[in-house]
Formats: sequence, structure tokens, C-alpha cells
Amino acid sequence: MQKAPSRQRPAVALDTLQLDLPFEHAPAYSGAPPANGPAPLRGDVPPADPVPVLTPAAPNAPTAPLPDGVRLRRIVLKAGALEYRLRRSSRRTIGFCIDGTGLAITAPRWVTIADIESAILDKQNWIVRKLTEWQTRVEQRALPRIEWKDGAQFPFLGKTISVSLNSASALSFDDETSVLTLPLPASADAQQIKDRVQGWLQSEAKRIFGARLAVYAAKLGVEYRAYALSSAATRWGSCSSDGKIRLNWRLIHFPMSIIDYVVAHELAHLREMNHSPRFWQTVESIFPEFREARHTLKHHPPDLLPAL
Repeated sequence: MQKAPSRQRPAVALDTLQLDLPFEHAPAYSGAPPANGPAPLRGDVPPADPVPVLTPAAPNAPTAPLPDGVRLRRIVLKAGALEYRLRRSSRRTIGFCIDGTGLAITAPRWVTIADIESAILDKQNWIVRKLTEWQTRVEQRALPRIEWKDGAQFPFLGKTISVSLNSASALSFDDETSVLTLPLPASADAQQIKDRVQGWLQSEAKRIFGARLAVYAAKLGVEYRAYALSSAATRWGSCSSDGKIRLNWRLIHFPMSIIDYVVAHELAHLREMNHSPRFWQTVESIFPEFREARHTLKHHPPDLLPAL
């Protein structure tokens, strides 16, 4: 018999869902599709119900258009009516994903709407609890919006640093005084200051992350093909099966230990492209303090960092 071609391993991303919330529903629906094929999606969102509506954690955020293949549906739970986004795929289980935009479900093409909504009802206590946790995170956001002017403050490597405007000086950072000097006049507008600060933060992220990748790749004895910065809203980093690593530049706000954890996490995927016990053992072999760092990131998703 001819051996079937092996599948390429998928990219595995370190994101806030994987760090904090279960993504997969128990594989209650698997195996071959039923003979009569998939049930069609039934039109639009049903009319509003005379019950409370469970809103996502960020109800005032602008509503983005739904991606192709995603339908918006509504189901009534004990706690109220819940809108959710449904996408069909070739997967063999029903996947649940909860973030600041609400509930998203990915389901096999052959699973009926009735079965999908039965699974939602089975997990409704978990769903409502997680939606509430996201709402609480947003409400407890302690970081004020930064007013970009001379003296503005923002976090860098776990410390608070200040901006100083001096048109006669070059861009420089004094680690002892924690002052970032920008070559801008006192009359510079907020957008100019913000752009200069963000550019500096990203250049520092590129330099520091690259250095830490080299350190931990040597510790683990692996080689990555390339790395780049990302601005993802829901993930701290990712590693593809061909050795490409992406790290969220906003990690530069955190202490070095958090950066090292994410770096070690992504490099460990070059050994184990999963989140199995062997994967976590690999992470621990080069970064023993990973549990504490992981706990910190659980409560600090990218969207709760300063608005830069």
C-alpha cells in the first residue's frame, strides 16, 4: 500500500484564548457527516426577544463587518438572549471562542443548527461566566488614556517612563532617569508625539526580542527561520510550522520576564507544535518560571494595554 502523504503541521499561536479560556468544546460531534448532508443556516438573526440581551465585554466598540462565511445568530439562554457568530469549517469538533467581541463558534459543515445550539445550551453557564469575566476586565481597566504632551508617561519594560520634548536634542533614552527625549518642539501636537513614541517602542521591541530569541534558541538547541513584530489584538505571539515567529510589539510594555516567557513559548513550538504536556515540559526546560508569567498575561490581554 502506498503511504498517505503526511499533513503539514498547522501554525500554533499563543493568544489570550489559549492562555485563559478553553477553545475547544468536547468532541461530541465527530465522525462521518450524516447521509442527508449539512443543515442549511436559517437566514437572519431572529427578532429581538423580550428578555435581557447578553452583550460582549466591549459593547461600545465599533461593529466590524462579519468576515465571509460567518453568520450572526441568536439563541435564548437562561440569562438572556445571546448573539453569536457561526462559521462552518472542515474541523471535526465544535469550537467555542470567547473574547471582548462575544461568542464565536466554529462547527463542522455537517452538524445541524439544532445540535450546535444544543451544545451552546449545555455550556451556557460557562459561556455566561466567561462573558462576565471579559466585561469585568474592561470595567476594571486601570490605565488612563495617555495625554500625549511633554511629560507624558507610559510603561516600558515594566517601568514607567516619561517623555521630554527638546527640539535641540537627538532622540535618546536615559535609563537612570527613565526619560525618553524626543527631538520635537514644545508646540508639537499629540499625534506627532505619539507617533515618535510608538516608533521608538517598536524599534526597541525589534532589537530586544531578537536578542532574547537568540538566547533561548541556543538554550533549546533550535533554529527559527525568521521573526517579525505583530500588532495582533488577541495574541501575544505565533510560530508557524516552517519556523517563522511573530511577537506582539506591545510586549515591550512588560518586564523582561514576560517577554522571555513568550519567546520561550514560541520557540518551544519548534519542538512540539501543540500545547501538550510535552510542550509545557519543553517550555519549563528553558524557562522554569513560566507559570507565573503565564498568569500575568492571563489578566493583561493586548487590548487592555495603553492606547498607543
